[in-house]
This record gives sequence, C-alpha cells and structure tokens, in this order.
Amino acid sequence: MLRRAQAGRISVVTLALVLTACSKPQPSTWKVFPLQRRMPHDGLAVVSQPDGYGLHLFLETNTDDPAECTPRWFPDAARLFNGNGTAPFSAGLAPREEFFAVVRRSDVLQALQTQLKALCQQRAPQARWRWTPPPTDASELMPVQLPAYQRRDLLRDPAEEKRLENELLDDAQKRSQTNGSASRQ
Repeated sequence: MLRRAQAGRISVVTLALVLTACSKPQPSTWKVFPLQRRMPHDGLAVVSQPDGYGLHLFLETNTDDPAECTPRWFPDAARLFNGNGTAPFSAGLAPREEFFAVVRRSDVLQALQTQLKALCQQRAPQARWRWTPPPTDASELMPVQLPAYQRRDLLRDPAEEKRLENELLDDAQKRSQTNGSASRQ
C-alpha cells in the first residue's frame, strides 16, 4: 500500500513536471528592426509571423513648421517578406488593420520613436522633435492636406501644346536654313 502511494506521488510529480515543461511560454516570433527605403531611418520592419512575413512601415516626417519636426503617419504599410532571412524585402500593401495592431505594441512604438527622432534630426537638425503617437484605429486617420493646384501647375490643352511645339520646330528649322545659306556665300 505504501509503495502504491509513493508510486502515485511520483507519477503526480512527474506529470506536474511534464506539464510545467510543456507550458513554458513560447518565445515571441515578433522581431522589429530598421529596414531602409531610400535613406537611413526611413523604414521599420516588423516581423509578426513565424514564416518571416510582416509589415514594412514607411516612416515620414512633418516639417511644415520649420521649428518643429513630428511624425507623419501613413497607415498603408507594405507587406514584408523574408523578415527572418538575410535579404528582407517588401511589396504590395498590407491591410490597415494589421498596421493598427502593430503600432499598439510597446516594442514597435519604442522602435518607431527612435527611428523617427533620428530621421527628424537628419532632415531638420535645427527643428525641435515632438512625438505624436500613431493612429490605432481608422477613425483616428487625418487626411494629409495638400496645397491646391495653381494655374501654373496645370498642363495646357494638348492641341495648344502641339501647335507651340511645331512653331518652335519650324522656327529652329528656318534659322538653320538661313544660317546654312549664309555660310555657303
């Protein structure tokens, strides 16, 4: 009877050890690192899936006020491929909901702050850095206000453009004929 009780305790202890070993938290597959687009600090890779997929966040600054530099948020991130490999790259667009989920993470926010501050120092060294948090929901998105087109920015009527082009070509042709005949005399 005593042996059965001891054997029962051993199996309970063994079972508890096995369950504890199996229930260890799995290491996070998330990885966050700078991934340059055109210049240092203008991109951030967030690997959110074990197969290396994730988001490539495009980082931009707002220097409309020359005295202040803040982040300019674009929720249309590119799809990251090969994020666990030696040559990560991005293509296409990821859903905005995925962007919102990613920027809610503290490790991503910390990396965003670091990269955007460095980007501001690079683009506007005299400007004061001010952090503004990214939108975490579609309702928080603010469309970028672009200046209105002026008349000088607009293209002319194609027929008018062609007529002016022909006039210039005709004038150039007449000048070359005149210069050519004067040089033969």
